Amino acid sequence: MTDKSRLLLATNNAGKVREYVLLLTDIPFTLVTPADMGIKIKVAETGETFADNAKLKAEAYASASGLITLADDSGLEVEVLSGAPGIQSARYGGDGLSDRERYTLLLKKLMDIPPGKRTARFYCVIAIANPSSGKVTLCDGECRGTITAEPRGNLGFGYDPIFYIPEAGKTFAELTDEEKNRISHRARAARKAADILKKIA
Repeated sequence: MTDKSRLLLATNNAGKVREYVLLLTDIPFTLVTPADMGIKIKVAETGETFADNAKLKAEAYASASGLITLADDSGLEVEVLSGAPGIQSARYGGDGLSDRERYTLLLKKLMDIPPGKRTARFYCVIAIANPSSGKVTLCDGECRGTITAEPRGNLGFGYDPIFYIPEAGKTFAELTDEEKNRISHRARAARKAADILKKIA
């Protein structure tokens, strides 16, 4: 297998890897992970935006691997909290918390907020870094919904149990992979990324 036939997914998040394997089925690359490559680097997500952090990760992993690399940064933005947790979604409440502890903390902050004021969106920016050209291409996707009063569903990961999509009548954690991959922020960004990757190949 040549370097040109492989695409590195710059994440160690098993939930993200699973989603991308399903979302990127029609691209002319074989997907590999940092674990597959034996790459153990930690990228400081010091950017001020999702795009900044996605670019930082894509460039670092592309440099370490020599492969075309796809990285994303994504998170939950709650309108009444001025967009929090935002780029801190994976670190909300501090390092070392579980997904459940993070969304429980968020629900506590929204305890006195009525249903009509609990609007939110999941947002994703994908960066594709090509080490041979040095070029980084960005694309994004969003999914709008509301925050529930309590968690619902056992599927998905992260904040999925508290993110409700009105048109689906379910939280992300109540959707099958197939359902989620039609409407999620990551799915919408991945469709744009797939078009970019087909042109690179």
